[in-house]
Amino acid sequence: MEPVSKRSIYLARSIDDAISALSNQQPVAEVLAGATWIMRADLREESGDRHYISIGGLADLRRIDVLPDAVSIGACVTHAELARALIGIPGLNALAVAAAKSANPAVRNVATVGGNICTTGFAAADLVPALLCLGGIVECRHDGGTERIDLAAFLARRESLRRTAIVTRIIVPRAERISAHVRLPLRKSGDYPVAIVSVSVATGNGAAIEDAIVAVGSVEANARRWTGLEQAIRGQRPEPAKIADLATTRIGDFSGRDGVDAPGWYRTQVLPALVGRAFESLHFQHGGPDVATSQHQR
Repeated sequence: MEPVSKRSIYLARSIDDAISALSNQQPVAEVLAGATWIMRADLREESGDRHYISIGGLADLRRIDVLPDAVSIGACVTHAELARALIGIPGLNALAVAAAKSANPAVRNVATVGGNICTTGFAAADLVPALLCLGGIVECRHDGGTERIDLAAFLARRESLRRTAIVTRIIVPRAERISAHVRLPLRKSGDYPVAIVSVSVATGNGAAIEDAIVAVGSVEANARRWTGLEQAIRGQRPEPAKIADLATTRIGDFSGRDGVDAPGWYRTQVLPALVGRAFESLHFQHGGPDVATSQHQR
């Protein structure tokens, strides 16, 4: 008979209390908030002892502060709460859509922002590419104090950080940009997307693209920026068909992951269409670029 894994949960009374518990219970400690990923650990055959430290009840981690230059999002804010809070905030459409469309309503009411960006092994997280395209910054607390890290650097370090630090909030700068988030699920609801594209654009004179950030999720094991496409579209007019054509010439920048939902080649092949849809979405936003009317009508 296989030994029974030991499981326990500790309700943290403060962030400092949670950090202390995290340090004392290594190497089996895990921080828990919405628990939508952790609750399925056994289905993923992740066995072993675990000590969960619950931070979901800490009020400071459930705040959303909309400031003139940034939006500060507590790590324990749910997807549903975030989607409601971002309605009508200029420039943050990508994040609002990502929060509103991820998974399904039941999950969105429980899953947290911090959990979405901290979970390793979950390639289809919607918030990650949206936050990447908006220049999100992750605030972490550890024994040495507070540290702020840009999201790309955090993703590279999160496996080690999760053992010593707790994400407390995500800071999203507000800038004169427009953004969009598109995803391709195999069904209309109830499953994760096989590919995600998030785009943030600033336009200059003549509505040409002055700066663009394109982030791709679910295609590879980790979301990342599509820097080759970003460079190719700078100076171009943001016409969806043209930008999609440029994306087609660069799908070799990605090596798609095989999964039960879709093969890797399919994930890369759908990227140009998703890029085109993202730029079509930009056209409909107030103050967006002057995309050709023919594209709007297609």
